[in-house]
Amino acid sequence: MLLLDSRRFIQSPFTSESELETVLLENYEYIFGPDSVLLPKKLIRSPNGAGTIPDAFALDLQQRKWYLVEAELLGHGVWAHIAPQVAKQIAASIQPATKSVLEQVLVDLYLRDDSVRVKFDEHGIQQIDVRSVVNDILSCPPVVAIPIDSISRDLRLWAEQQRAEVRLWEIRKLVDFDNPTQIAYEIPDEFTPSVDTAPEGEDKNKYAVYEATLADLIGAGLMNAGQELVMRYKPRGGEQRTYNSILCEDGSIDFMGQTYSSPSYAALRGINDAGSDRKTVNGWTSWLVADGRTLADIRSQFLASDSSGTI
Repeated sequence: MLLLDSRRFIQSPFTSESELETVLLENYEYIFGPDSVLLPKKLIRSPNGAGTIPDAFALDLQQRKWYLVEAELLGHGVWAHIAPQVAKQIAASIQPATKSVLEQVLVDLYLRDDSVRVKFDEHGIQQIDVRSVVNDILSCPPVVAIPIDSISRDLRLWAEQQRAEVRLWEIRKLVDFDNPTQIAYEIPDEFTPSVDTAPEGEDKNKYAVYEATLADLIGAGLMNAGQELVMRYKPRGGEQRTYNSILCEDGSIDFMGQTYSSPSYAALRGINDAGSDRKTVNGWTSWLVADGRTLADIRSQFLASDSSGTI
């Protein structure tokens, strides 16, 4: 239950899979991250020629990964529906013809959509290199991305059995107990999947990237409570602004008179103050410490140390 003053929001089932799909399409950056680009539905074909249509494809320019996206309701069944449908989509997505179509769609999207072009620009990808970068990303196996209303033991078991990496995001629908027309949707924080499996044979650290917190970095002695963080941001057509914040003992960030639970929320407050209308930003790459390193750099140091057992 979610309490808002005297209002009580309780979990409620989605009316249909299309409702969940709409939540996904309208809020994909909260799921795949601020550096992601979403591709619309596209008919693709498996090796035997059978057609299949995933809900979307997504490209993450930060992680250099691409996703085969299929929104699902657990009630449709893991073994009877989800497993065979996704298997067909995986087989179709890795076909050279499919990758060729997706590459061209992405290039066209870059050329006609300013918001997409900005994301490539922020990663230093010039127009002449767009096709090459997209091709490199698509040359890797796709991550199977499933936003779903609930995660069962069978679904986890199926995900762990796949050779491809599978990421599951649990999306909850909440309605006002006294006024069911008032609806809210809950999405995991910081673009964090509820379940993530690594490709076969790939070693995993104790912490996945999105599981390492600022509190972990403080606990490992890599950062200190009271440490100052700096963010510089220049919106398109505006002047560069510099923002300062303070790292709190519990890993939260004190910024502009408010405490934020994550660096991304704090960074978003800053870029909105600077005049940007973006809804998401990666705070791990936005905030810097005094020596110029990003929080992501320090997190990588922590993960590398943890993997070697030195922490």
